[in-house]
Amino acid sequence: MLCIRMMEKKINKVVLAYSGGLDTSAMLLWIKETYNCEVVCYCADVGQGEELDGLEEKAKATGASRLYVEDLREEFVKDFVWTAVKANALYEGVYLLGTSLARPVIAKRQIEIARKEGADAVAHGATGKGNDQVRFELTYYALQPDIKVIAPWRHWEFKGRADLMAYCEKHGIPVTASAEKPYSMDRNLMHISYEGGILEDPWAAPPEDIFLLTRSPENATDKAQEITVSFEKGEPVAIDGEKYGAVDMLTRLNEIGGEHGIGRVDLVENRFVGMKSRGVYETPGVTILMAAHRALESITMDREVMRLRDSLGTKFAEAVYYGFWFAPEFEILRSLIDQTQETVSGDVRLKLYKGNVIVTGRRSANSLYRERIATFEDDAGAYDQHDAEGFIKLQALRLRLRQIE
Repeated sequence: MLCIRMMEKKINKVVLAYSGGLDTSAMLLWIKETYNCEVVCYCADVGQGEELDGLEEKAKATGASRLYVEDLREEFVKDFVWTAVKANALYEGVYLLGTSLARPVIAKRQIEIARKEGADAVAHGATGKGNDQVRFELTYYALQPDIKVIAPWRHWEFKGRADLMAYCEKHGIPVTASAEKPYSMDRNLMHISYEGGILEDPWAAPPEDIFLLTRSPENATDKAQEITVSFEKGEPVAIDGEKYGAVDMLTRLNEIGGEHGIGRVDLVENRFVGMKSRGVYETPGVTILMAAHRALESITMDREVMRLRDSLGTKFAEAVYYGFWFAPEFEILRSLIDQTQETVSGDVRLKLYKGNVIVTGRRSANSLYRERIATFEDDAGAYDQHDAEGFIKLQALRLRLRQIE
């Protein structure tokens, strides 16, 4: 086989990222047949809501030696999603990076299991056209440089879903797939993404029935809701004074935001591999958090610190999108972002209404806002307006020199 010839030596054990769906079910048997090796399956729970009952029996019946089911929700939200919130990270000014953030935490645990099992290879189900193959494999190699990677979609003979279904039927692999969905979906605790199929035409509007987390703004409740979100050092910790852990916080904000039609995004993005791709996303909870976090920073963060952090925001978002979470430059970026958040503690009041997140108040013990200086009324000498004259003339000097002979 082509894949075997590509490997320098025989593979003895593989850890496969496994969901029990059509693709990974076929991959499990295909890897065993192609490489004549042991396959350990691994399923990461990042809040996708998939039914895990019966997954171990199915994996073993298809040929796996064992199945790991790992609950990564807390780590995903605490270490990855909250980091992106602190960075106000947006890829190409729009995308909140829900899929991009989940891949490194999944791949990291996969490498840990590979080490525990003594496996010499890992495998994933990403296609050869997308970003996920890059994100998975950059993480693999950063954490285990000598690991071998099997990416079946880049090598096997199957061309699509129908071929996989025929393969599974031939080998008696139980799969629930039937007719192909008119789109593909990826879900985690942060968001749901939809792409492919009927969404590949960038002019075609997404059908309303694809959305699972949010109501349409038109059908959202007619009554506005006001909430207060509290932060400590840039991380959300409470809603309306009630403390939440990371997972429960994001779950609750998703529920609230979804009721008000918040967090839908439709964009054409530039994939790392070079092509453009249309994606439709639902990210209600983090959309609320981004607005609240930015509002709190406006009173707690020094202007030049904010400018510096914002200047690195594009680099931060691109690094996450491209898969460089474990790159050395990203470690520096994360450290810098964390330093900027030392004073970002306080409360933000928001009004939620039909797709809109409206900031109506912010307060903090670390506030740099001084009403007695900013006021348009009598400031009792707190600010000498005559000082502005010299400030303006100095700022204008280079402009005046252009006209002075």
